[in-house]
Amino acid sequence: MKDLKTALKDGKVTIGTSRTLKFLKLGKLKKVYTAVNCPSEIKDDIKHYSNLNEIPLVELKENNEEVGILCKKTFFISVLGI
Repeated sequence: MKDLKTALKDGKVTIGTSRTLKFLKLGKLKKVYTAVNCPSEIKDDIKHYSNLNEIPLVELKENNEEVGILCKKTFFISVLGI
């Protein structure tokens, strides 16, 4: 969680499923975070590509609404990448 807060302050966070998957496939991320209530289809895709590229996947204890608040956004966030 500390890495995520630091990345948010630095502005080095990729928000959203499609953008995160795109950068994950290219191997341009250091770590991927998913909300606890992220849909299983999306979580399976994220797990698959993070395993292929050996990028750590962290499942947060917060739901997507709380992750959106943490990121100071007015919308829900299920997937983040740094």
